[in-house]
Amino acid sequence: MPTHPWTRRCLLLVAVLLLTSCATFFQSFWNERYGKAEAMEYSQVLQQSTIEYDRHVRPIIEMRCTVCHGCYDAPCQLKLDSFQGLLRGANTDKVYDGTRLLGASMTRLFEDAHTTREWRDKKFFPVLNERDNTAENNIEAGVLARLLTLKQNHPLPKEAILPASFDFALNRNQQCPRLETLDSYEKNFPLWGMPYGLPGLTEQEHSTLMSWLEKGAPPGPSVKIPANIEPEIARWETFFNGDSIKQQLANRYIYEHLFLANLYFPEAEGVYFRLVRSNTPPGQPLQRISTSRPFDDPGVERVYYRLWHDPSTIVAKSYMPYRLDADRHQRWQQLFYETSYDVTELPGYDPASAANPFKTFAELPVGSRYRFMLEEAQFTIMNFIKGPVCRGQVALNVIQDHFWVVFVAPELMSSEEDAIFFRENSNHLQLPASVGNTLLPLNNWNHYSKLQKEYLEAKAQYISQKMERQGAVTLDMIWNGYGNNDNAALTIFRHSDSASVIKGLVGNDPKTAWVIGYPLLERIHYLLVAGFDVYGNLSHQLLSRLYMDFLRMEGEMTFLDFLPPEAREAELMLWYHNAEKKVHEYLGIYQKNLNVNNDIAYHTDKPKQELFGMLRNHLQPVLNPQYDITAIKANSNTLAELKKLHLTRGTSLRHLPQTTVIRIEELGTFTLLHNNAFSNLSSLFNEESRRMPAQDSVTLAKGIIGSYPNAFMYLSEKQLPDFVARIGNMESEADYQALRARYGIRRSDPDFWSFSDGLHASFKADQPAEAGLLDYNRLENR
Repeated sequence: MPTHPWTRRCLLLVAVLLLTSCATFFQSFWNERYGKAEAMEYSQVLQQSTIEYDRHVRPIIEMRCTVCHGCYDAPCQLKLDSFQGLLRGANTDKVYDGTRLLGASMTRLFEDAHTTREWRDKKFFPVLNERDNTAENNIEAGVLARLLTLKQNHPLPKEAILPASFDFALNRNQQCPRLETLDSYEKNFPLWGMPYGLPGLTEQEHSTLMSWLEKGAPPGPSVKIPANIEPEIARWETFFNGDSIKQQLANRYIYEHLFLANLYFPEAEGVYFRLVRSNTPPGQPLQRISTSRPFDDPGVERVYYRLWHDPSTIVAKSYMPYRLDADRHQRWQQLFYETSYDVTELPGYDPASAANPFKTFAELPVGSRYRFMLEEAQFTIMNFIKGPVCRGQVALNVIQDHFWVVFVAPELMSSEEDAIFFRENSNHLQLPASVGNTLLPLNNWNHYSKLQKEYLEAKAQYISQKMERQGAVTLDMIWNGYGNNDNAALTIFRHSDSASVIKGLVGNDPKTAWVIGYPLLERIHYLLVAGFDVYGNLSHQLLSRLYMDFLRMEGEMTFLDFLPPEAREAELMLWYHNAEKKVHEYLGIYQKNLNVNNDIAYHTDKPKQELFGMLRNHLQPVLNPQYDITAIKANSNTLAELKKLHLTRGTSLRHLPQTTVIRIEELGTFTLLHNNAFSNLSSLFNEESRRMPAQDSVTLAKGIIGSYPNAFMYLSEKQLPDFVARIGNMESEADYQALRARYGIRRSDPDFWSFSDGLHASFKADQPAEAGLLDYNRLENR
């Protein structure tokens, strides 16, 4: 019999009253037991202690905790790359949620709240004791202290592969215990102490942390900015805040491209700054303006660009160093102030135009804009690899697992004629960021699809006319880095939902390559960096991914221009085998309207391989050799085994994870990258159905590539032949597990942390320009 509406309302009211009463009762219980909770502010805990945070505690937290809690995707949003993150605490909401229909509330540390009380209002709960400050309470009422103790009392099972009760899936239902639920958590998940799914701390490490927590977790004195760089800060802030409209426009451009950079001065390496917008000019206390995107309306009449000291630990997955020195200052002067041009007015922040750099910065010289990005091309592209797309399956499954990138010579894209073309086509070059968190992705996609088709047709006709005057296509049209800039050649590896960009043409010949010019490089930045909202809804992320299809195809089609005309169709069929009909429409529009001569001499029936060889020769003076295994000092037999592994192809590789870090005792650290082959990348869905494992390959590189290792291996040089043979002969998961049993350092290994410490030490010593803390959230349990 149906329930009467009044009865339902009464039952609902009773349920609400019961819940409220229970919450009040339990709150009263905790208040009586530990004292009333008060948000602990940074200024309140600046006290002296024999155990100093920076000296004694921070190194332990970094090497044992931050390796899993260092980015947007940190479990329970508990970011431990700074004391402020520890003070902020945890939150049950996930930043990475590809299903949400509405944008999420932004929770960027140092930006979206500035006090602990403000974070509590944003549903963050403490992991440190915030009740009466007694030694007993600091342990018993502290989530972090209790979870560390739980691990000491319940170490990992003595099993190589941890039981299924451990869930290591990135999208797992996270358990985020707070004080009120800790008792049940400890009862239900006794093995889930911290570090989760990894060996516990040593007795000394545990004792140090517990003693510090017992004293109330004092941060100690705040880190001071070195006095010797204060004049440099003043000089650069003066540069960033010139009063003329030319200076204001140029500095807005610089800011929108460097807002994610780890800026540093050579006089104080290891001290990093962020370029931020402020209400206040240099010389006054910084008042940060935080918006969703760097081109959003700041809400003030005049923006000032300031250098904010970032106290965070360097983690590899978001580390993008950018040097500020005298050479940089001089170069920017040349690009933006010694070049003759006029700025008639400052653009506004209306989303339709602010999200479109071809409109906003139309009065800045095209050549200056292009060279600004090009001369630090690894950094420019790294922004989309390491920036907001910290976990980027939606954005990254649009690219191949391994490909090379080279660039159009800047002198070919710097004329007034080019500037006019970009201005006239600025509407065609608009980006999805302008519509924000739309609920109509397909309607908008059709709109951008139409614009892209029109742009490809206009671009093909423009290039054809231009080349008719300038001559045929030659390798000289590829930027050679001025003969000394190693940003001229890059290699990109995709590791499922993360990626890496490194200097040089690394690995065996890839399936595809991109040739990038100014408009493509700019759009990549404004699509996946400046315009990408990690807190955005499903439609925003879907549109970004669909638009990136256009950009990938554009880069690949420009590469095709350097192949013989008769070879292009076959190459396209290889890249887009079984692709949807719409994809071929885009490809056909450009090729049908392009009419250029090719003056590159080919001599075999494998022109793509010839072109790759010619690119290597053309760029040889600037190719970065640091990852080259042939440069290793070893005997011929060892080099032969390394090369054999590097050339391994086929189905035996399907059992390998994306990224395997290998320590060879006598030779150092290597990375084995599994390059998955696909019939095409033209669809967002059903990726596995397009897999072609028989064409899988690997890249063996010296050093560490990738921020998220999936597996660790350790062997001696004399064991290398057996290791290589096992990989080449794998036929089943059992074969891979046997390989791991023989050579693996699993997450359950008692020596895991000593291996991890040695790995980080060698990373820092051998690759100081890239080194930071690795992330262990993707370590396998196999």
